[in-house]
Amino acid sequence: MSVHALPRIAIYGAGSVGGYVGARLHDYARITFIGRRRITDAWRLHGLDWTDLAGQEGHVPGRTLDVQTDPFASAKAHLVLVTVKSGATETVARELAGVLAPGTPVISLQNGLHNADLLRAALPGHPVLAGMVPFNVLQRQPGVFHQGSSGELMCASHPSLAPFTPLFAAAGLPLLARDDMPAVQTAKLLLNLNNAINALSSVPLKEELSQRSWRRCLALAQREALTVFRAAGMQAARLTPLPTRWLPNVLELPDALFQRVASRMLAIDPVARSSTWEDLQRRRPTEVDAINGEIVQLAAAHGLSAPINAKLVELVREAEREPRAWQADDLLRQLRHAGATSSL
Repeated sequence: MSVHALPRIAIYGAGSVGGYVGARLHDYARITFIGRRRITDAWRLHGLDWTDLAGQEGHVPGRTLDVQTDPFASAKAHLVLVTVKSGATETVARELAGVLAPGTPVISLQNGLHNADLLRAALPGHPVLAGMVPFNVLQRQPGVFHQGSSGELMCASHPSLAPFTPLFAAAGLPLLARDDMPAVQTAKLLLNLNNAINALSSVPLKEELSQRSWRRCLALAQREALTVFRAAGMQAARLTPLPTRWLPNVLELPDALFQRVASRMLAIDPVARSSTWEDLQRRRPTEVDAINGEIVQLAAAHGLSAPINAKLVELVREAEREPRAWQADDLLRQLRHAGATSSL
């Protein structure tokens, strides 16, 4: 197939997920990246490099990249992947509404629960589908991406995706169609509660999850979230080998037993870290409001409080202003105190 016969895919958001997914898809579609100039200039100069947990790797030369800063670059796209941070979704929705051809499908590959809804409200003439990225991507330096954990991309089922799923499969990134995306997003939100804890720990994910004190911090946040989900009538899909409701108890097991029971949870590259950690390192605003903050808002909407997740939001906000590496026992005490104070 000639390059001119390949479908056009616009990726709006030149960050870790957008860069990695686009680099993997580059040989199978005409990819247009849309992002900030300081990023796009670096990509044009050095190209894109990617590696994954299985040891695969690839390079996309800078001269072959179509990297733009103007949203109009998505006008001829046959598919749009939105990979910006949650705080930018409304702006992107307005920009896409003015340029996309009628009927162009849009997939939100973003954290949080509401991004697809925001896009859908601005794009009534388009199939707007919630998606989910289960794996961790670290941008080690501009244009150098590493997938540090496993899993398949997921997206709400829709007939418009039929021409594109073979491309994702050929690129080694299967796009799994789901009929239960709200439950998938709820489960992903539960797992993403660790993003804040990992960022505050300032240690790699595998090291963090290998230590019981850090896992106890996550167990507190997850147990609180599960209570809120029940009050809201929200179901969480099973994305791990263990049932979702078991996760907090399993996290609190002693280290040796946890490694036996949950070995697949530790199948993470030793360098992998959360996107929240990466944001703090680069002095960028984090998505903590769309993750831990979502639990706080859900709780309030159902007459509950979520002091553990509220404390994590507070601490990440402090770290945005003045970075600090926490010790596990210190953070655990802070979270337990927040929970105990709220119950008084």
